[in-house]
Amino acid sequence: MRASICFCSASVILKLMVGFLCLLPIAMLLVLSVHFWREQAIVIEQICFPPNEACSEKSMKERIAAAQDLFLAAVDKRTGKVAGFLNGIATDEYCFRDEFFTDASLHNSEGRNIMLLGLDVLPEYQRQGLGRELVYQYLRRERERGRGEVFLTCLNSKVEMYKKFGFVDRGIANSTWGGEEWHEMSCTLG
Repeated sequence: MRASICFCSASVILKLMVGFLCLLPIAMLLVLSVHFWREQAIVIEQICFPPNEACSEKSMKERIAAAQDLFLAAVDKRTGKVAGFLNGIATDEYCFRDEFFTDASLHNSEGRNIMLLGLDVLPEYQRQGLGRELVYQYLRRERERGRGEVFLTCLNSKVEMYKKFGFVDRGIANSTWGGEEWHEMSCTLG
């Protein structure tokens, strides 16, 4: 059964027939409870990624503090639980590098491009279109903010999924994060 989902920004609430979740910019969640959301994000990251790929607790806290406006979270309206989130940092760079995962000081709030650092959806919320909706809303929001391009790295098994979201595979990335081979992908917003 499909219920309504709402995407909330500073000035707009848009109801969509997608699921039972409310999508919130992290800044709104931080107003509600910094500690509560931050702790959920850290746990969700550990659930969604294997230990060699997951962001550390320290790096996640620093990223939230530095780039809270580049987080978008989906909250289950029935339980108040964060079901998933998408996050990144802004930069003027055009190539993804591993330091973006660990060094929040690389965030430039006026940066032309976004480096996506994680799409995290809890297993019980997967295969319901939530990841697609998070990406769609994130890209729309960053397009409206005047960003030029969004970059990410993903494993080969996720390339086709991101292509469906509008990303182009740029080939094997320079990234060695977690000892894996990654594809670099990008989506032009302009």
